[in-house]
Parts: sequence; C-alpha cells; structure tokens
Amino acid sequence: MTWTFTDDLDEYLATAGAAVAARPAENTLLLTIAETLRRRGSDAYGEGAPRFGWWRGADGGVDGALVWTPPHAVMVGAVPAEAVAPLAEACGIFGSPAVSAERETAEALAAEWRRAGVAATTVVEQRLYRLAELTPPVPAPPGRARVATAADRELLVDWVNAFRRDTGQPAPGAGRAVDDRVSYGGLTLWEHEGTPVSMAGVSRPAAGTVRVAPVYTPPEQRGRGYAAAVTAAVSGAALEAGAEEVLLFTDLANPTSNGVYQRIGYRPVADRVEITVAG
Repeated sequence: MTWTFTDDLDEYLATAGAAVAARPAENTLLLTIAETLRRRGSDAYGEGAPRFGWWRGADGGVDGALVWTPPHAVMVGAVPAEAVAPLAEACGIFGSPAVSAERETAEALAAEWRRAGVAATTVVEQRLYRLAELTPPVPAPPGRARVATAADRELLVDWVNAFRRDTGQPAPGAGRAVDDRVSYGGLTLWEHEGTPVSMAGVSRPAAGTVRVAPVYTPPEQRGRGYAAAVTAAVSGAALEAGAEEVLLFTDLANPTSNGVYQRIGYRPVADRVEITVAG
C-alpha cells in the first residue's frame, strides 16, 4: 500500500482516471481540474507545474487520488482511512501551505500533523450538494436566462474576478477561463430589462456529472432571487443535455446561499474542508 506521485498528467489519467471517475460526486474537483489541464495546458491554474498522486490498496488497485495545481491547495479526492497517515508524511514534497479534502480525511490529516508538531488550521468549510428534484423559484424574479456569448466577455471577466475575490481565491487567468466556458455555452446570464443581473456557470460533463460554478450576483442586485433563478436555469439545462448528476459547492459560512440552493432542490452530500499547515 503506497502513494505514487508524478508530474505527468497522461500517466495519472491512465493509472488513476478510471478509479477517480468511478466516484464522480466525491471526486468532482479532481475530474474537472484534470480535464481543464488536459484541454488548456499545465498553466491553466497558475505558473507552477501540476502534480498528481494515487494510492494503491492492499490488492494493488488504485483506491484514491489527489491533484495539486500550485499555488492552490492540494485537492485530495475520496481516499480510504489507511491512506491518510502516509499522505500526511508525504505531503511535504508538495511544499503546499494548504490541503483540501472531505471533512473526515482533512481532520485525520490535521491530527497526524499535530502529532508531528505541525500546526494545522481550518480556513474554509464547504458543503457539496447534489440536485435531487429541481424546483425553480416561485414566483420567479423578473427577467429571463440566456446563454452568454463572446459579446459578453468584458462583463464576464469582471464578474469572474469579483467572484474569486469574494471567495478568497484571486488568481490570474479569468479571461482564459471565460473563453473556455463560452466556447461550450458554459456561462448563463439572468437579464432584467435587457441588463445582466446575475451569472451562473457549469463545468463540462465529466463521468456523467457537471458542477455549477461560479454563481455571482453584483452586490447591488442581491436579495432579489436572481441567483436562485439563474442557478435553476443552468441546472435544468444540464439535465436536459444529459447530465446524470448536477453538483455544486457552497461555503458553509454563507447560510443564505446554502438555503437558496436547498430551496431549488439541492441536497447535501458531504462537507469539504481546507486546512493550512505550517511548521
């Protein structure tokens, strides 16, 4: 039983891709990050070279994986309990100040580091939701949804950057991300009287799933139901396009968004925790 690490995306996909795809909800971040790197290149998330890892269980089969795109947190997928201690020991090779994992895994990693005298602090707590039965808001706010186009690029880039600032994840490359999303109809605007008032995105399909993100409404337009309406619109469109599951993450520190998504049909799956470590 051991972790193996590589800088080679093709090797990672060939070795761990099927195991990751077998649990698409729990591994949604790993799936979409790897697909983005495959399509847009190794600098899609920053200038640092991505690294990948997988855990082999006692039977020799792959039973867990991770992806790291510096300067972001190491993203740990669904892994068995026996993989945690070896991962805590091996994480030093990443030099990353943060790790993101399902709550049980994150807490076990933190406990391992603390036993070794390394400080570990929770910085973000998120909840993964899965769409059960879509229930669009009634009454719907005024306006309508429309798929964004290249003509909306300037606004979309501004809003993606604003979303990243609001969620504490400023990063370069908003323009490339927007161009990629627009290329497959992956961003939708809610318009009121011809003016965009909210936005929701959806990832490319991966292992039968899509994930809604980002969802952004400018501060002056909030509290009017636009985010719920545009999220319901992209969720319904994803189902009509053949998605087997529609997922999204929320920040547990934001009770408003958690309530909004549950009202339109999303149900909790698991919590995800990001922790920072320092010697």
